[in-house]
Amino acid sequence: MTQMTVRAPQYTVVDQATVQKSAGHVIVDSLIAHGVKRAHVVPGESFLEVLDGLHGSDIETIVCRHEGGAAYMAEADGKMNQLPGVAMVTRGPGAANAHVGLHTAWQDSTPMILFVGLIPFAHRDREAFQEFDIKAWFGTGAKRVMVLDHAERASEIVAEAFFATMSGRPGPVVIGLPEDVIRQQIPAALHPPIPVAAGGMTSADAEALAAALAESAKPLFVTGGNDWTQEGADQLTAWLEQHSIPAAAEWRTEGTVPFSSPSYVGPIGYGRPRPTYDLLEETDLLVFVGTVPGDVITDGFLCRQDWNRKNFLVTMDPSLRGRSGAVTYQIVSKPDVFARDLAKIELPVKDEWRAWTAKMRAEQESFAKLPSAVPGEGLARMDTLMANLVPGLPEDAMVTFGAGEHTNWAHRYFPTERYASMISARNGSMGYSVPSAIAASLAHPGRRVVSIAGDGEFLMNGQELATAAQYMATPLVVVMDNQEYGTIRTHQERHHPLRVSGTQLRNPDFAAMAQAFGGFGIRVEKDHDVPEAVNAALRAIDEDRVFALIHLVVEQRVKAY
Repeated sequence: MTQMTVRAPQYTVVDQATVQKSAGHVIVDSLIAHGVKRAHVVPGESFLEVLDGLHGSDIETIVCRHEGGAAYMAEADGKMNQLPGVAMVTRGPGAANAHVGLHTAWQDSTPMILFVGLIPFAHRDREAFQEFDIKAWFGTGAKRVMVLDHAERASEIVAEAFFATMSGRPGPVVIGLPEDVIRQQIPAALHPPIPVAAGGMTSADAEALAAALAESAKPLFVTGGNDWTQEGADQLTAWLEQHSIPAAAEWRTEGTVPFSSPSYVGPIGYGRPRPTYDLLEETDLLVFVGTVPGDVITDGFLCRQDWNRKNFLVTMDPSLRGRSGAVTYQIVSKPDVFARDLAKIELPVKDEWRAWTAKMRAEQESFAKLPSAVPGEGLARMDTLMANLVPGLPEDAMVTFGAGEHTNWAHRYFPTERYASMISARNGSMGYSVPSAIAASLAHPGRRVVSIAGDGEFLMNGQELATAAQYMATPLVVVMDNQEYGTIRTHQERHHPLRVSGTQLRNPDFAAMAQAFGGFGIRVEKDHDVPEAVNAALRAIDEDRVFALIHLVVEQRVKAY
């Protein structure tokens, strides 16, 4: 089994006998030793010692405006990079606000570490100010919940948290920091990073997969999860293209196999095009890499449930948590190592594979063909915006979004050409678009970052635009304003026709909000104004180095009754 070493810079283990630091400072030193570049923070008096350790350190402290925004930024950071994202919040209310990001990391299999300041150890179980039971709150939604009750274990707990969050199926880890414990002076020696097993195909695995492929006329790979590198994605793509085998993307994980690849046949998830829905039933061999066939992919545990069908699952999670339907064979491997081993399998290319892949690819290209860039009459349209935005995007452009019907335009048209070029919340969490766009812009300052938000979703964390201005993040935020919670309205029309209730919104001027926060904002109501609005927003980003927001006022599909 391959061992994957945590990618971290070298550091010197100091002499325990001569150097002492507070446990809070040792935690910061340990984060630096593990390669952490930034921490997303809403400050609290409960972890002042850690904040003091961050002062002047190599870690950039991103001060956020709400714990939910901080947790979302950390979760997005974990999706994009080869290390877990880091968030720090205070006890009680702060921890409660951060819970939404933790749930996202749990369902999206994202490596993330949430540090939570706690009441002093001596005050425990007395209902002290903002006291709560951290293990009861987070125990069912995190891979591990640890509390630093012994100061001398500070560096060890950080190392254990990194190991836990990245090993097996990635996920969130919570560390509680009692206020008095992190002030204690301890030896400053650091615990080394713990190697993470990456698995890999055994000879038996390779033989089983090769035999299944040789028997298959219509194989299909499905990529997903956040545990890839660009190198692994490139290796898989090259092998698929060489063998004329198609690949679909798990919901909201497009880009592992590039949008332009002749093997890429589209996303599978809510709002999927009909051809990719049919794929699951039509294929005679499914190979999931980095993910499993869960609720969304199988349309509520309905698709691909026949145990006579062949499903190979490639994942480092031996428990196959979240799996639905048949399991023919499991390969315990991280995606990168599997792609490396897959490259050694040589098979003759079948004419059936070529025809099958070409058919599905043609349907994907037709589905993803941009509409006309020429504006029409009446209110602004998302089709017009995408047609004017997409052709000018660089190859390494990134898109972020949360939840809602506005995300369909990103799935359909955004050219995801690299791994982690689509950053989204697969748990359907609203409010994710702006924080994730800020995290992407800070992690990749040279890349074009576009965020597509709905009007309801935007106001859940739109205040983080203040964070964008403070740290000079430069995303382009598109707010599609249809004056309603559109996804819920769709369900409502289906189940309770002509009885619209609880879904209608009255919105502010989002462009004016953007300007107030220190960015560029433009409100667009007419379709003929869309092309110039796109150009003006991109100019502001490139020339003034500020974030930009386009407030796109679109028509409701059906008027409220």
